[in-house]
Amino acid sequence: MTEQDIHNLLVDGERVTLECKKTQNNLPGSLWETYSAFANTYGGTILLGVYEDMAEKDNAKRFTITGVEDAVKIKKDLWNTIHSREKVNLNLLRDEDVDIVTIDGKDVVYVNVPQAEYTVRPIYINNNIQRGTYKRNHEGDYHCTEQELKMMLRDANEAGNDRMFLEYYTMDDIDMPTLERYRIMFRLSNPEHVWNDLDNKEFLMQLGGYVVNRKDGTEGLTMAGLLMFGKGLPIRDRFDNLRMDYIDKTDLIGEQRYSDRLTYDGTWENNLFNFMRMVLPRLTRDLPRPFKMEGMERKDDTPQHKAVREALTNAIIHADLMLNGILKVEKYDDKFVLTNPGLLKLPIEQIYAGGESKSRNQRMQAMLRMIGYGENLGSGFPLILSAWNEKHWLKPELIEQPDLMQVKLILHIENIGDNPKNDPKENDVLKNVPKDVLKKISDRQRLVLEALAADASLSAKAISEKISEKTSEKVSVSDRTIETDLAQLKKLGILSREGGRKEGKWIIKTDE
Repeated sequence: MTEQDIHNLLVDGERVTLECKKTQNNLPGSLWETYSAFANTYGGTILLGVYEDMAEKDNAKRFTITGVEDAVKIKKDLWNTIHSREKVNLNLLRDEDVDIVTIDGKDVVYVNVPQAEYTVRPIYINNNIQRGTYKRNHEGDYHCTEQELKMMLRDANEAGNDRMFLEYYTMDDIDMPTLERYRIMFRLSNPEHVWNDLDNKEFLMQLGGYVVNRKDGTEGLTMAGLLMFGKGLPIRDRFDNLRMDYIDKTDLIGEQRYSDRLTYDGTWENNLFNFMRMVLPRLTRDLPRPFKMEGMERKDDTPQHKAVREALTNAIIHADLMLNGILKVEKYDDKFVLTNPGLLKLPIEQIYAGGESKSRNQRMQAMLRMIGYGENLGSGFPLILSAWNEKHWLKPELIEQPDLMQVKLILHIENIGDNPKNDPKENDVLKNVPKDVLKKISDRQRLVLEALAADASLSAKAISEKISEKTSEKVSVSDRTIETDLAQLKKLGILSREGGRKEGKWIIKTDE
């Protein structure tokens, strides 16, 4: 790290991956709290000999290089402390992660703390895992909650979460119609498989959903078996922390909150397999399906359909189902949003790159892969990226939300070139629309206004066709969706109608 590197770090101010500490003679005790926090979060850099004025808003004036008096001693003390294992439970630092940089004649000691791999987390201090485990947010270092600590300890187990034996839960707690539906799909995908001839209990044992303890002879369901195929009541008794929810927010009219919803209402056994089986058709039914024949058989499982299936599979196999949270799927006119409890086990950039997969629920992953759900290890997310890139849709967003203990995947269904936010030249039709109103309209509604600016007499059906023609991949937009957009634009005061339904025209209102 150079002097310029230090200045570059300070430009954006102290943040989730940077901590500045003013010290002169000694290693500050708070350094180890930050070491633990960085290691358990995203990694980061600690600068010793830099003072931060918290009251100063201007980053250019906020930081002062104060330097340390004996940088060599401080560096030596750091290595002696971290190697002793008395202060921290594990040393993550390499030689190049700690060094001295001289800035304007003053020595600054930098410490680059890497993010710890999930197999060795939590990193804690003072030999106290309960009170010595920290994480990082924008406000600084904080003690991990009991829930966060338990999640890290679960993640450190390479065998995954869903192998857990559930004492007193037996085949009586399995919903047989659900298991039979799965077995039909299994048989279609694996017609010659020897498991097809097994009874239900033996079949479930082979899948990892039922176990027999060799030591004492006790037997019963695993977490994977119950959550995938169980009856709703036993699932809610054992996992009352977990909820499943599907919400369709497409084609809304007026104050309508949703057009379709699937949550527990007593009409279905709310296990994970049923949830997935019922949600997937709802989620993908509006995606374009080109007519394609292979011999006498129609093939319409497009890369985009496979990508959505992969996304829902990932939400299940990577979820921490021991946390309080919702496995939620939302469908909008221009995107899908999938949310699952738990945080990422791998860095985001590593997930985007692919090549490695570390699911929390390995038995569920195997169960789903046996019926064609889920790609080979490490190739799932690149498959999603490739399918979206093929359509020139906006890049999928994978967002970790530590404060909510959940991960969100947003799959945009709109073309890059058709998003006005990506166009440096503002369209003339929007130029004179009040700025506060402009913020309230969607990208699709901008396209509606553009179509009406060209031809004010267009019907909802004609606008739908124009927008579909404008997108390079002919992404269809329903007439009903356009009618909803017209109603909202009228409510915002941007649009008005002159004349009757057949002979009238639309008027776009502006500041002029």
